[in-house]
Amino acid sequence: MKMNTIEIYDSKLTDVRAGCGGNSEVMRIATIIKALVAEGKNIHRYGLIENPEMFTVNKIVDEALKNESALAFPITVVDGEIKRNGTYPSNLELATWLGMTQEELVVLLMKAKMSSRSFCGGDCC
Repeated sequence: MKMNTIEIYDSKLTDVRAGCGGNSEVMRIATIIKALVAEGKNIHRYGLIENPEMFTVNKIVDEALKNESALAFPITVVDGEIKRNGTYPSNLELATWLGMTQEELVVLLMKAKMSSRSFCGGDCC
């Protein structure tokens, strides 16, 4: 089975280690991407400030930004096709696009959470 490539273009990246109090959707997507990358999945997240060249290299993203400006963020591209813009993809969408079941994704996320447990339980203190 061919592994799809997922690219998420965002206005800015947030470091998941920044702690609590941030946007829960941003934290969710950063956490799931980290777990998927650790499992060898082909998923990338680019920030406009951190990776501006990626926004101009990808012609469909460049065009979306010209037509919709900041309203387009975040933009999710799967194998060269925009699948979602304006909101982050759901966990189920990510799993489906990567050829995983929702159960496989849950196991992967639990494994990642258990391997990164801190003294305060692995979540925000």
